Amino acid sequence: MGIYELTVVLPEKASPSSKKAVVDMISKIVEVNGGKVVVSQDLGVKEFANPIKKNTSGTYLYFELELEPKLATILNEKIRVEEGIIRHLLVKEG
Repeated sequence: MGIYELTVVLPEKASPSSKKAVVDMISKIVEVNGGKVVVSQDLGVKEFANPIKKNTSGTYLYFELELEPKLATILNEKIRVEEGIIRHLLVKEG
């Protein structure tokens, strides 16, 4: 298993329930497939340098995950089709 960092950007006006839904969705996908969520943080709202999908700022969520490489691909695909997520980045540490 490798350690991965995932950052997810939601619209600025994301409600606490939509943030919780994203956190639960990611946790469920990871844990069902044998991975582990090590860290989950809400980094708050930050301004974008350029508008993204008509948004000038977004709510950032950060995760540190223990995953198999195959699961990283599955997670990336599931996040890509999620409508409430503006952007995401999944990278392997070290």
